[in-house]
Amino acid sequence: MKYNTIIIIALLIIFCSCNTRVQKNKLNNNITEVAIDVDSVNQIESLKTLSSDIYLGRETGTKGGDLSRNYIADKFSALKLEKLGDSYFQSFKYNGNNDHGEAKKGLAYNVLGLIRGTKNSNKFIVVGAHYDHLGIHGKKIYNGADDNASGTAALFSIANYFKNNPPKNSIIIAAWDGEEIGLLGSKYYVNHPIILQKDILCNINMDMIGRNRQNELYVTGTRHSKVLRDSVVSKLYSNKIKLLTGHDGDDREDDWTYSSDHGSFHQKGIPFLYFGVEDHQDYHRASDTFEKIEQEFYIEATRIVIQATKKVDEVM
Repeated sequence: MKYNTIIIIALLIIFCSCNTRVQKNKLNNNITEVAIDVDSVNQIESLKTLSSDIYLGRETGTKGGDLSRNYIADKFSALKLEKLGDSYFQSFKYNGNNDHGEAKKGLAYNVLGLIRGTKNSNKFIVVGAHYDHLGIHGKKIYNGADDNASGTAALFSIANYFKNNPPKNSIIIAAWDGEEIGLLGSKYYVNHPIILQKDILCNINMDMIGRNRQNELYVTGTRHSKVLRDSVVSKLYSNKIKLLTGHDGDDREDDWTYSSDHGSFHQKGIPFLYFGVEDHQDYHRASDTFEKIEQEFYIEATRIVIQATKKVDEVM
């Protein structure tokens, strides 16, 4: 075999091996970024509270669900978020099957708060996370610490940051109900918007950001938006977490495009970024508890979502 041929083959092997999520999709960690202050003590305490037995697994349409939505509304009130209507609640009727195959119907509630923009107050970034989980089955409470008390409690820190650092565009802080029975809360919102769909610039969604053994956090959605890929995600920074893109249909990984509430926005043609970790052994099990949250990872993940929201606000 000729020497040049050997070199070409070697280069092809190296290229193919580099075309992996770690090499191809790992984001640039050499970018410097002004430190983002997160009220980590209160955020961790909120996560601990929402994932405690008192909230009975936060199943939609149950006492635990009602306790959860009232807790979130009280947090929004303490943060002095504006209401989009007469209250923080957007109610809707639902009918769906839960993770255990049980038919459920009744009344559910999204919880929505507003931070008004300083320049383009009629344009909106929707930052959301679902607060419902699987409730009680048998004698086991499914507390859903990572799924998705982690995303819900992060909403409070994100809201606090932007209250203290007002955005150019308005930001809606959204805690979705009914995600576990078919993304029902976010679907209802995009089909019955309090604001016009054309005025929503982007959806940023968090679902399971509290732990990962490989220290990896994914951001999904860049395949569908050049602006988000080139002007937002490529600029994100962390020296503590491995930031990876993918899981949006352009690699060999599971496609997460419709895996959580961002899928409802994508169906309407609204750009999205979804932050989450790959499934772990406690996913949708009663063992998804507060004690297994990796607190340093979790707080850093929240800082990254705040970074992303800031950059979306700057470029869109």
